[in-house]
Amino acid sequence: MPQLALDKDFLTEFATLEKPVQKRVSEAFSKFEQATHTGLHLEKITGARDGRFRTIRIDQFWRGVVLAPEGGTTFTLLKVLPHDKAYEWAKTRKASVNAATGAIELRNVAALDASMAHLRIIADRTPTRLFERVGDAELTRLGVDEQTLSFARTLTELFQLEAAQVLLPPVQWNVLYGLAAGMSPDEVWQELGADILREDVDPDDLDAAVRRSTDRVLLVEGPDELMAALEHPFDLWRIYLHPAQRAVVDASYRGPARVSGGPGTGKTVVAIHRAYRLARAGGRVLLTTFTSTLAKALEAQLRLLAETDDSAHARDILRRVRVEHVDRFAHRVFRETHGTPDLLTPKRERHVWEEATAGLEAELPPGFLSQEWRQVVLARGVDSADAYLAAKRTGRGRGMRPGRKAVVWQALDAFRTSLRERSLWTHETIADEAARLLAERGERPFDHVVVDEAQDLHPGQWRLLRAAATEGTDDLFIAGDTHQRIYGPRMSLAEVGVNVRGRSSKLRVNYRTTAQILGWSLGLMHGQNVDDMDGGLDSVAGCRSEMQGDTPQLLGFSTADDELAHLANTVREWIETDVLPSEIGVAARSNRIADQAVSALTRAGIQARSLADHREDDAVAVGTMHRMKGLEFRCIAVVGVSGDRLPAPGALTPEEEDPAAYAVDLLRERSLLFVACTRARERLSVSWHQAPSPFIEGLLPS
Repeated sequence: MPQLALDKDFLTEFATLEKPVQKRVSEAFSKFEQATHTGLHLEKITGARDGRFRTIRIDQFWRGVVLAPEGGTTFTLLKVLPHDKAYEWAKTRKASVNAATGAIELRNVAALDASMAHLRIIADRTPTRLFERVGDAELTRLGVDEQTLSFARTLTELFQLEAAQVLLPPVQWNVLYGLAAGMSPDEVWQELGADILREDVDPDDLDAAVRRSTDRVLLVEGPDELMAALEHPFDLWRIYLHPAQRAVVDASYRGPARVSGGPGTGKTVVAIHRAYRLARAGGRVLLTTFTSTLAKALEAQLRLLAETDDSAHARDILRRVRVEHVDRFAHRVFRETHGTPDLLTPKRERHVWEEATAGLEAELPPGFLSQEWRQVVLARGVDSADAYLAAKRTGRGRGMRPGRKAVVWQALDAFRTSLRERSLWTHETIADEAARLLAERGERPFDHVVVDEAQDLHPGQWRLLRAAATEGTDDLFIAGDTHQRIYGPRMSLAEVGVNVRGRSSKLRVNYRTTAQILGWSLGLMHGQNVDDMDGGLDSVAGCRSEMQGDTPQLLGFSTADDELAHLANTVREWIETDVLPSEIGVAARSNRIADQAVSALTRAGIQARSLADHREDDAVAVGTMHRMKGLEFRCIAVVGVSGDRLPAPGALTPEEEDPAAYAVDLLRERSLLFVACTRARERLSVSWHQAPSPFIEGLLPS
C-alpha cells in the first residue's frame, strides 16, 4: 500500500499558504492510501532533470510536487506551488541518496550547473584550487557525489563555496566547508558522527533513503495522522530529531551530561526526548526548567511527543515524567516539612540590610551586600567568618583586604541571623533547605533529572537538583546556552557537585531562525566573554542556519508615538501576507512599553494580547523580553530598543558601587535582547526612538 511522506520544507511552507489552499491540499491527500496504485493521479513532467518527480493537481491553479520512486511505495510531498512555478521547480531539481549517510538529498541541478560553468572560467585563470590537497577518493568516502565533486574542483576561493551553500545538499556542503576550514578528512568524518550510516547504501533505493531521513521527512500513517500534521505543522516538526540531536538523546552517560548550543539548535527538543526516553526505560524523571511558563511549554511538547508514539504504553511513560519548574519543586519539598514560608520582599530586604549595617564604620551599600550574600555566601555555602575570608570571589570585581572583608562579614552574618530569627526566607534559601531535606532522606524522589535552560539556575537550585536523584548512570542531563543567560549568576557546575567533564556535546545548526536573523543576532554577542559553566569560555562560533530569508528591519524614530505607529503598520503588513496574528510576537524591555504596544495595536484594529494574561487566542502576543524566553514566532517585532531603555537603568548595579556586578548586569541586558531577537523564525523588526541602544549601534547600516 502506498505511504505518504511530508518533506520538512513542505511542512514549514504549508503554514504560510492561504487557508483555502491549505484546505484543498488536505482534501487532495486525505484519501491517498485509499486511492489506486500510485495514490493519486501522478503526472509526468516533460523535460524534468529527475524522471521520478511527478505533479498532482490540487485545484486549477495549484499543483503538488511529489517524489515517486520507481518500484517503491513511499511518495514524498515536496512542494505545493502555483502551476507554472511547480513545474519550473520540478524541472530544475534532482533527488539523490548520500553514499555516507544513506539519506535523501535534493538540489537545484540547473543552478549548480550554471554556477559551475561560470566558476570554470575563473578557475582556468587561477593556478590553485581550493581542494587540490584532497583526493577524489576521500571526498567520495565523505559522501560527496559526482556532481558536487565536479563543482568542488572548480572552486578557488572560500567565498565561492560560501555563496554556493543554497545550491548544495547540506551534508555535502558541510563536508566541503570543514575541509576548506582546515579540517582533515578524518576530522570531518568524525564531525559527521551520527549522520554516517554504518552499512552499504543502495543509491537507487529511495524508499529506504526516505525512511532514514527522519531529519527532513515525516512519514504519516493514514488520513488522521496526515490531518494532525497539517493542522500543527510547526509544533509537530519541533518534536522530530535530527541525527546529531538523536545521538545525544540516545547516548548512555556514566554521570551528569550536558548539551549546549546557540539559539534554535534544538536543545529543548533534545531535553524532551531525553526525558521521554529515560521514562520509557522505566525511570522516574523530573523534567525541569527555570520558570512556570517554560515548564508549561515543556509539558505541552512532551504530550505532543507521546501522541506520536505508537507504543501502547505512552500514557504510562508520561506518568513517569514530572514536569515542574525548579522553584515550585523546591517549595513543594520545603512545605512538606515546614509549611508555607514567609518570603522576604525586596522592600523588606533593604530594611534588613540597613539594620545589619547600622553601627558599622564602613560604608556598605545594600546593593553590594545583596550581591555578595547571593553570589558568595549562598553560592558557596559559606557559614562562618573563616569560611568567608577563605572563599573565592570570582566575578565579584576587585579583591578586598582582610580587614574590610571582616567588616563585610559582620554585615552578612547580621543579615542572615536576622532572617533566621524572623523565620524569613528567599527562593534561594528555600532551595538550599529543600536540598538539605532531600539529602537527609534515604531514597531520592527521582532516578533522572533533565534540565532545560540550565544557564539561568543559581547554585542553590543546582544543589537541590543534585540531591533529587541518586548519583549514577544518566542521573543528570543538562541543556542550556550561556549566551542566553538572563537570570542565573556566572558559576561552574563543578562547584555545585555536578561534573560533566568528558560528557559534553554541542549543537551548531539552527533549525528555527533564518541565516539573516541569526547572523545579525550573533553580532549582538560578538566580543563578549561568556562562561561555559565548566570553568572556560563559551563561543557561538560555528553556529549556523541553512534557511534563507529577509534581512532584519532596523528603524529609528523621533518619538514613541511614531515608533508605535510603525509597529502597527509592520504587524498589519505581516498579517496581509497571510501570517496569522498568533504567529506574531512583540517584545519590549518593560511592562509599560509592552502595554503601550498592546494599546497601539488595538487602536489600529489588530487583535493583541499580553503574555501576562496567559490567554490562548488568535491574537498578536505582546510581552516583555523575559516572557519571550522559550517561545518562538514566525515574525517578531522588538520595540523600544532605545539608549535610555536598553540597558534598563534600574537593572544595573551602579558601576561605582560594584563594578563587577555592573559588568554582569550589562551582559545580562545584552543577552536579553539576544534572546528576544532569536525568537523570530522568518522576519525580525527592531525599532527605537531618539538614540538607539548602545548594544546595536555597531550593527546599524552605515
